[in-house]
Amino acid sequence: MNRSQADGAVQEMLLNMQVQIIEANLTQCWPDWRELDYTPAYNKLYFILDGEGWVKVGERELYPEPGQLIMMPAHAKQSYSAISDRPFHKYWCHFTATAGGTDVFQWLDMPLCYNELDRERLEGLFRELVDARRSYALVSRLKEKSVLLHILTLVMENQPLRISESHSQEMERLTRIQQYVDSHLQRELTLEELASVLHLHPNYFSKYFKRHFGVSPLKYVSRKRMEHAKLLLKTSSQSIKEIAQATGFEDANYFSKTFRREVGYSPTEYRVNV
Repeated sequence: MNRSQADGAVQEMLLNMQVQIIEANLTQCWPDWRELDYTPAYNKLYFILDGEGWVKVGERELYPEPGQLIMMPAHAKQSYSAISDRPFHKYWCHFTATAGGTDVFQWLDMPLCYNELDRERLEGLFRELVDARRSYALVSRLKEKSVLLHILTLVMENQPLRISESHSQEMERLTRIQQYVDSHLQRELTLEELASVLHLHPNYFSKYFKRHFGVSPLKYVSRKRMEHAKLLLKTSSQSIKEIAQATGFEDANYFSKTFRREVGYSPTEYRVNV
């Protein structure tokens, strides 16, 4: 898989990523803080404020220091322990981040430890996250997700995002489907045709696709058509009829109705105003 293909696959995954916070808090750990060789079904963030301790993820051992952010992916064997009479004082968050039924951070090759992030900014964000988590206001559920996404953005924005080697072959299969859709947007695509690209039964393919992309295959095709239509409306002088045909619609009126339903504007309004 080349770099542009990998970038497209990661973007598609992040586009469909759904985060769910399980718990978040500010904790002063005790000297008996310890658990060995367990495998959580959720991701973990530790932002260390003070103290000493030890964590292990897979075969990698870390001794986090104040100001460091530690990211521990779901479904990896982990251990942690206090190592002195000065155990960690830390913010922490347990969360899931899934696209379809797949955990995003299992697919990405990312560092476990972050040293260069703005400590004051991170502390403020974690404080907001914990305050939102403790609140019973309905809007706080949105607030906590917003803050978590802000933290994850800081983690990712200066880090090249790469598919982990263990998932590269699987991602190549998914990329083949993306490329096939992109090169056939000008005509109708059926579930059976898409399934044949990977030599899978349509029923299995549909479940497989939704598990990885978070939407059904035909919904994905529809979304890609709308994205291509928006691009053509903004970057070309093609007529609405020509753009309809270029995105798989034989009837320009049906294209316009579909575009308005999906985008919120008619094609003409989008071209002029957006």
